[in-house]
Amino acid sequence: MNATITKEELEILPVEAFEGKIIVIQTEKEAKKAIEFLKKFDAVGFDTETKPSFKKGTTNKVALLQLATLEYCFLFRLNFIGFPDVLKEFLSNPDVKKIGLSVKDDFGSMRRRENIVPRSFIDIQEIAPKYCIEEKSLQKIFALLFGKKISKNQRLSNWENDILTDAQKKYAATDAWACCKIYQAFQQMTVGSLR
Repeated sequence: MNATITKEELEILPVEAFEGKIIVIQTEKEAKKAIEFLKKFDAVGFDTETKPSFKKGTTNKVALLQLATLEYCFLFRLNFIGFPDVLKEFLSNPDVKKIGLSVKDDFGSMRRRENIVPRSFIDIQEIAPKYCIEEKSLQKIFALLFGKKISKNQRLSNWENDILTDAQKKYAATDAWACCKIYQAFQQMTVGSLR
């Protein structure tokens, strides 16, 4: 039987958030250092944030790109540094898996900023059904696996702010880290069971 969770069941779960080190990247030099570190991993969590647009027909460019391990999360401020070559190369690197959710949407957003050839991306929505998980949202998949919920209350905040708030940083880091944590859990499970 496939696993699902209701909104009501989700509501009563305790909140989980990334507790590791969050590093904000605002220069190319910092980006190079971060990528050197991330290249050592087999898989990293991936996500992006874009300032919401409340005007019909107006879309903003991706402002933030997050890459996370289980202990570290790097927040690349694309609205400050553009798309450095070192970051483009990393997203095309076939040796490091990038784990995200609904990654095709992220690719579409990133291409509005830079032409990128993404390689070795794994979409949690595509692999969750193999483990009998019917849900599509990161929040619900995380809840089914870990019995905790991740907060979504910063999603519609302004990601182009000069300075990100601590709440924004925590939210952005948690999403990328959660993708990494979910993938790691799947690696330890048997295909066809939520065990």
